[in-house]
Amino acid sequence: QVQLVESGGGSVQAGGSLRLSCATSGYTSTYYYMGWFRQAPGKEREGVAAIYRASGSTYYADSVKGRFTITLDNTKNTLYLQMNSLKPEDTAMYYCAAQGAGAWSRAANYDYWGRGTQVTVSS
Repeated sequence: QVQLVESGGGSVQAGGSLRLSCATSGYTSTYYYMGWFRQAPGKEREGVAAIYRASGSTYYADSVKGRFTITLDNTKNTLYLQMNSLKPEDTAMYYCAAQGAGAWSRAANYDYWGRGTQVTVSS
């Protein structure tokens, strides 16, 4: 049984940093994406960043390029999202997703999801 558990969310002021973690269990597939998505109230879930497990290639939404970094520690089976220079518009529930195929930023392309961790950025 695949489980994804996010942690690390919280409240910060604009310009601050947070690191999100996604602990995975029961998941070993290599030729797929693992990613981070976010969803603000009243908005669609959007892809933030993804990593292709087989190659380590990373992908980012334009809105977070240069500020966010996605990494995967295979020894700990944990996915991370380092978020720097946070802005109020980054406020959302952040979700970890696994086993994505096709377009990395399309939520429907992922099979497994965590329950999310809230990030709130105040101005």
